[in-house]
Amino acid sequence: MNFTGAKSFSGQTAEGTADQEMVYIPGGTFRMGSEQHYPEEAPVHRVTVDGFWIDRTPITNRQFRDFVNATGYVTLAELIPDAKDYPGALPHMLKAGSLVFTPPQQAVDLRNWGEWWTFKFGANWRRPYGPHSNLRGIENHPVVHVAYRDVEAYAKWAGKELPTEAEWEFASRGGLDGAEFAWGHELVPGGQHMANIWQGNFPCENLATDGFERTSPVTAFPANGYGVHDMIGNVWEWTADWYSPMHEADAAKACCIPQNPRGGLENASYDPRNPKIRIPRKVLKGGSHLCAPNYCRRYRPAARHAEPIDTSASHVGFRCITRKRIAS
Repeated sequence: MNFTGAKSFSGQTAEGTADQEMVYIPGGTFRMGSEQHYPEEAPVHRVTVDGFWIDRTPITNRQFRDFVNATGYVTLAELIPDAKDYPGALPHMLKAGSLVFTPPQQAVDLRNWGEWWTFKFGANWRRPYGPHSNLRGIENHPVVHVAYRDVEAYAKWAGKELPTEAEWEFASRGGLDGAEFAWGHELVPGGQHMANIWQGNFPCENLATDGFERTSPVTAFPANGYGVHDMIGNVWEWTADWYSPMHEADAAKACCIPQNPRGGLENASYDPRNPKIRIPRKVLKGGSHLCAPNYCRRYRPAARHAEPIDTSASHVGFRCITRKRIAS
């Protein structure tokens, strides 16, 4: 099924803050999920969403800087963690910082993500690779190292909100209901790279044949059928929904158009591997520049990932939506 009727808008929010261009996504019913890849994507089920406006690109470093300059907001990665929230944590680790991808020099056990992630003190949205880095030259790249409370704060300031998982996936598909990717059924059609993902043997060999070793400018790759950029690859994106291990069946979704992002799943969204630290998790969508065929084939609209709401990393960003009518 191919949905049409997307519109674009560039102007001011209700609060008068400078807004990036947005695209109107017409409502419709689509097949959400996949049964061909990871168990958390199943079952495929039909979901209906109403129309909404979505940011044409992820929020950039420049846009997030405007928000911080206007409000004085301090992100979670810039604050010292409270020891009572992390029982058993080593005192020397309770410092401000964030997770930074650090490629190993040799092949490693792909079951241990600690082989390539480093909690780097001083890493945050201003200094994405650590205390000696900065934003020069990457102002138009997606902002990273933003935790869930940070993206909610930005959305509120902008007079918007975060998309539900269903809204995000519907927009990502670009009108191609049931297609493997946001642009069709081939990962690299005709040899053209359609998204910023990993080429080579993750995590130690990055061929960067798409032109980028890390994040990329938000319009570096073609837009999808709705005219929206970077829904796949570059950075994972936060959604409003609490994470659950699998999708619900069609009948259970019938009353939710769109899905209720603040339903009863909060208590079911904790990481069972960390019973002492009960940090609820939200759904991330879209994959990132670190997704690779040999490790994380989540560069697809149906892919989803659980992210603790207190966590930030060098490959996670966001975009916003609004359901308010915008004059074109």
